[in-house]
Amino acid sequence: MKVGFISLGCPKNQVDSEMMIEKLASAGFEISDDLGSIDIVVINTCAFIDDAKKEAIENILDMVSMKEDGEIKKIVVAGCLAERFKAEIIKEIPEVDAVVGLGANGDIVEVLTAVAAGEEHKIIHPPVSDMPLDDARILTTPEHWAYLKVADGCSNHCSYCVIPSIRGEFRSRTIESVVEEAKQLADDGVREIIVIAQDTTRYGEDLYGEKKLPELLDKLETIENLKWVRLLYCYPDRITDELLDAMARNKKVLHYIDLPLQHCNRDILHRMNRTGDKDSLLALINHIRTKLPDAILRSTLIVGFPGETDEQFEELCEFVKEAEIDRLGCFEYSAEEGTPAATFDDQISDEVKCERGEILMNIQHEIFERKLNANVGKILEVVVDGYDGYTDSYFGRAWTDAPDIDSVAIMTCDYDLFEGDIVKVRIFNVIDGNLIGEVVE
Repeated sequence: MKVGFISLGCPKNQVDSEMMIEKLASAGFEISDDLGSIDIVVINTCAFIDDAKKEAIENILDMVSMKEDGEIKKIVVAGCLAERFKAEIIKEIPEVDAVVGLGANGDIVEVLTAVAAGEEHKIIHPPVSDMPLDDARILTTPEHWAYLKVADGCSNHCSYCVIPSIRGEFRSRTIESVVEEAKQLADDGVREIIVIAQDTTRYGEDLYGEKKLPELLDKLETIENLKWVRLLYCYPDRITDELLDAMARNKKVLHYIDLPLQHCNRDILHRMNRTGDKDSLLALINHIRTKLPDAILRSTLIVGFPGETDEQFEELCEFVKEAEIDRLGCFEYSAEEGTPAATFDDQISDEVKCERGEILMNIQHEIFERKLNANVGKILEVVVDGYDGYTDSYFGRAWTDAPDIDSVAIMTCDYDLFEGDIVKVRIFNVIDGNLIGEVVE
């Protein structure tokens, strides 16, 4: 049987797909990227916000069309949409053959075997806590970098977020399990590991009664073939001196922090079930930059949260100007069924949310361009991601940029480079938000 995968949403979901792919491959299923010549397609979905749900449904309907045309035989829906809307999917899209909740990821071989045998309209929905966290996987990222998921679920319960209700409470892997996987990845040629969880900075609290991310970074530092360790999804309340000191002393740990802030107004943050205000968040950012002077900060903000006044939005704009965050994304608030914020009676119109998002990103664009241009004349470490024969140049990422979300570095070199090489590049220009440079000896 040939199986194709469509993996949507966040890197954590991608890791889940990689685990399922490994199980199927080990069981004798043939994994194929050609969706036009497969027997079963597995769509690993996201359901975080409306746009993610729409993307998932569009992909399912595309596969339904291919099934009707005889190009594929069976459709299996997995992931967060399947966990959240299991019965609705079968009811609204009866062409789907099985809906697999997150807790059944470890049973994907049995599920597909049953589907191939003709069992239809099958809903498999064990407890989400049954979802495996540390199974073997086949990477779908390039060979030289990989995500390393250290935990799943979330216990923060922000009032706008469905993740705790979909993926359950926060669950950490053991330090031994994480380090063992990191060593195996490095032995297999991975140079850059990107540490992820819904809240990476909470890592270890549930197992050990204390935050263990600093200790984990110390252990990752000792892995011989590993070159870079990058952190994503660090909750602002849990950025401690212990963590910053660990980042400072471990040379492989990049001074790159993804810090989802969501807002800066005290009242809005309180309604989000988060803490802090403009002054405390600016103080945190300044403290990080004091401890790590070359730190690159990435964040996300939400505009149009219920009750957000013009004055509160203006405060957010002033915060963006003062904070000068290096990489910043913006979401328009999405009212998600089952969340407390969706019941608030002071919802804001889509038109206002869109307008505020554009204003905020225009402010950030000027900051981003200025910061990017400040790299001209500098020599940066860059990992090589590939070669473009048309322009006879290589492309990759400076240490300041995470894959798939940040800028690209385009570089020339008078000798051959290979994917995964880490080289020094002198930056001499910026074009369309990307760094342009040449490799130096």
